[in-house]
Amino acid sequence: MSQVSQLPPQLARDLLQMARSLLVAARNWTLYPPEHPAVATTVERLCDAVRRSSLGSAFSIGITPETLLVDGTPASTSDSIAEAAAFLHDHDLLNITFLGDVSYDGITRLLRLLALDADERRRAGGPVKIWATEGHPSLILEQVDYEKLFASQEGDIVEPAKRDNLWRSIVMSIAGGQRTIFDERSQQRLLDIAGSPNDVQDLATAVMAPKCAVDGSPMITSQAATVLAAFRHLTSIVSVMSPAQLPAVMGNLATAAAQLDPHVVMQMMQTEDDPAERVPIVKGLAAAFDDGKVAQLLATALALEGRASDRLATIFNTIAPDEQRKRRVLALTRHLLSETDFGKSGQFQILWSSAEELLISYNDAPFVSEAYRAALDGVGARAERMAVVDLPPELPEWMDSLGQESVRTLSVTLLIDLLTVERDPARAADIAQDMGALAEDLLLSGAYDDARTVTQALEQRAAAAGATGRDACRGALDRLGESIALQETAALLGDLDEDGWQDVRSVVTIIGAASVDGLKAALVSEEETLGLQRAADVIVSFGRPAVSRLASLLTDERWFVQRNVARLLGRIAAPEGVPLLQPLIRKSDPRVARAAVSALASIPDASAARAIHTVLRAATGELRQAVIGALVADRDPRVVPMLVRIIEESQPLGKDHDVVLEALTALGVVGSNEAIPALVAIIKRRGFFGRKKLRALKERGVAALARIGTAQASAALNEAATSGDGLLKKIVLSRGKG
Repeated sequence: MSQVSQLPPQLARDLLQMARSLLVAARNWTLYPPEHPAVATTVERLCDAVRRSSLGSAFSIGITPETLLVDGTPASTSDSIAEAAAFLHDHDLLNITFLGDVSYDGITRLLRLLALDADERRRAGGPVKIWATEGHPSLILEQVDYEKLFASQEGDIVEPAKRDNLWRSIVMSIAGGQRTIFDERSQQRLLDIAGSPNDVQDLATAVMAPKCAVDGSPMITSQAATVLAAFRHLTSIVSVMSPAQLPAVMGNLATAAAQLDPHVVMQMMQTEDDPAERVPIVKGLAAAFDDGKVAQLLATALALEGRASDRLATIFNTIAPDEQRKRRVLALTRHLLSETDFGKSGQFQILWSSAEELLISYNDAPFVSEAYRAALDGVGARAERMAVVDLPPELPEWMDSLGQESVRTLSVTLLIDLLTVERDPARAADIAQDMGALAEDLLLSGAYDDARTVTQALEQRAAAAGATGRDACRGALDRLGESIALQETAALLGDLDEDGWQDVRSVVTIIGAASVDGLKAALVSEEETLGLQRAADVIVSFGRPAVSRLASLLTDERWFVQRNVARLLGRIAAPEGVPLLQPLIRKSDPRVARAAVSALASIPDASAARAIHTVLRAATGELRQAVIGALVADRDPRVVPMLVRIIEESQPLGKDHDVVLEALTALGVVGSNEAIPALVAIIKRRGFFGRKKLRALKERGVAALARIGTAQASAALNEAATSGDGLLKKIVLSRGKG
């Protein structure tokens, strides 16, 4: 459960906005060059968020692994706050102080610092030391104590696989593929990891994790190469620091490898060892695999694939080259498989016979000629020659196709194609979820055109009757409407050019009323900004379904947020908005009450008229005048039916006398001929009791007709002067003389 922040509500909201802006800006900084429009937009937005939080004075943020602090008080642990805190803490920062008006240049320098590799940052002495020469005076940084971080206390033995900053640094360095020279502390940790098969497996799993395609599927070749790189780091350090342990470490590597995805292991075993390596990893692993490990690997591969492939036979032949060992391993493998569902199936014996024959007798010599093998062995050398002298003229175009935009567009196309051809409901649901996540990433990075393409594909599948994954696609769109990505986009609506806005509008329109939750960020504006106008227009276009989603904003303490929601409810003009507007009429802020009354006046439903009638009955003095003033402020003829309904449903000579008088005056101010029948009915009213109230009604009605001043109003007054009762004639004549 997230904790509730004790910060003032406005500061808590501003800090949350700043955390979101920081994450988006840092992400875009790594995705795009500094001059890209997406970077400029997000940097400007981060600057604005900092300015709102600091209000032009010094503003300091404390950083823990879980949350952000202001004057020691934690912010609410929302996802964005927690993610921003972890991000900054992982970059060795404990505190950031903004001095005065933060500049664009200062923020870009901070983002540049945060984009540095962990090893590079620490070799340079940490963020504070780098900031001293490359930073900006508007920001002051405080970093973790490196001496305490790296110094082991006496008698304190660090766990080899402890998930601390050092572990994460090692994993990131290996997974990133950098040619890293590990410092003494990292080398000792790697030496400790090498001594434990479980820790070696954890390291291999961690460095493999990022090597996945956009749809989440593992990239086996990349994963195998990364695991081999990790194993090479381990054996290299062991061979230097503790060579006597090398045979045991190689056994640990083999034990760990046997627990990995067999497809990855098979890919590893197909890799050629580099002759320059001090310790040949692949040959060492093959030698270190005992019969049990080979049998376990083989059983897992057969159970997954359901058959023995030529590729598996090649690996098996590499690990167990002699026939006697092959038969021992196959016997163990069959025993392991006999305890599985695969081994108990009726077809297992047939499959096993063919697998056994292939695995024992496999020889690729008939299929791979010596010339072909030599050509394969020379591929690397040919690539090196091409890189020096034989570059093809199409190379620039090829390189462009590997750029961020091309790769992103390809990912969009591939996922849409996968969804189009998928017929399995469970798999279609997974693809829909991936497409929703991709749409969020595209919105955050400013790729609105691609985001529109993704949402259109989801909409088409969601709208197709009986389509596979239809409900999952609708669910993905709904989640996108409530996502932080759309909230971030909504806050930028006023900064988008027309093309960008049209793309975003298409995305929001496709999502439908669910996007109201994401668009709320644009409604938090006191001024009538372009972003507010754009968000309001889209929300109004959703009609009634948008009403209930606006309700949460009515609890916001800021008057202009309540005013903006009231205006939206008035533009939507649905009866469902009446219960939401009623409490706003009684607000002490006249700006909110006026907007609520105007909104109710725009709703052509009896419930809206009754709501205003109820308020007018209960209100006195200034509040009643404020309500009436709001009704007639724009002299909108649409309020006439409401005023007429109030008069018709009131007791003019009873408890509603004052309300009816105010309504009669309001009809005169609006000045519409539509009010004349109601006014005529009032002035012709007769009674034996309440002569004083009756006279007041007739006087107010005559005054309203005179103020309307049209030909129809004049005709009504003339008729009253000739055919009305004595009191009415007297009032009309006295007014004419006046």
